[in-house]
Amino acid sequence: MSTDPFQQLDPAQKVKVLPRHLAGPGPISPQTAWPFPFDKDWSLHQPEEKTTFATSPCLRLWTSLVLEPDQPRKGTWTIAAHRVPFGPASWQITLDATTPVELLHDLHTELLDLYLEDRHSHLDWLHKDEIAPHEAYAPLFARGWSHQVKTDGTQIFLAPDGLGGIRHRYATIGPDKPAWRVWGGYPSEPHWQARFSSGTPTPLVAAFTASLISTEPVHRAVQDVPSHTRRHLYVAAPAPAKQTTTGPLPVAPPPQSPGPGRSL
Repeated sequence: MSTDPFQQLDPAQKVKVLPRHLAGPGPISPQTAWPFPFDKDWSLHQPEEKTTFATSPCLRLWTSLVLEPDQPRKGTWTIAAHRVPFGPASWQITLDATTPVELLHDLHTELLDLYLEDRHSHLDWLHKDEIAPHEAYAPLFARGWSHQVKTDGTQIFLAPDGLGGIRHRYATIGPDKPAWRVWGGYPSEPHWQARFSSGTPTPLVAAFTASLISTEPVHRAVQDVPSHTRRHLYVAAPAPAKQTTTGPLPVAPPPQSPGPGRSL
C-alpha cells in the first residue's frame, strides 16, 4: 500500500493539506505575501528583475523579496526596521523563499498591524518590546510539540512529526546569532528556515508560530506539493475548483535611488 496520499490525484487538482510546515511554499510572490496598502501610502520598488521592495511611509520599515535569477525557487524574504530612515537596522528577519506563503502573509499582516499601532501611539511598538517570549511558544504545547532546554542558553521545540522546529535563545546572545530560528524539515537539512534577530518584536514571532501550527489547511496544487514530504501530509479535502485571486501589485515607478540598506 502506497504512503503517498496524492498518488491517485490529478497533478493539477487543488487540495487542502496539513501540516503547514511541510506543504511547500505555494506561490512565491509579494502579491500573495504582502497586505500593504500600496494604493494609499506604502511604496513599492522594483530596482531590478527578481528584486522587490516595500517601504512604509516613514521609511523606517521595509521588506523585500530577492530571488536568484537562474533559480526562481531560491531567494530570501527580508524584513528590517530602523530607528531613523536609512540608519542601521535595529532588528531583522530573514526567511527562505521556500517558506510557506501563508506563514509569510500572516507575519506581514502582523507587521502592518504593529506599524499602525506604532504610528498612532506614543509608544515605539517597532522597537520597544514588552511582550514576554513565552507568548510566542506557549501555544506549541497544545499542539503536541516537544520541549527541551539546553545548557547553552537555548530551548528547542519540535513538531510531533519531528520535521519542524523552533530554536529560541533565551540567554544573552551576540549580534551574529538569531534569537529565534524556525524551520520545516530535518534540522540538518531544512526545506525552509526563518531567522529572527535579537530585538525583533515578540508579536511578530508569535504571529509566525501561530500560523505555523494553525489547523487551517493550506491550498496547494498536487503538482506543487514537495515529493519528499508527501507521506507526512494529511489531505483535508479537495479545494473548490474556482479559486479567488487577488489583483496584481501596482506597477512600481522607475527606481530613483538604491533600496534601503540591508546590514545589521
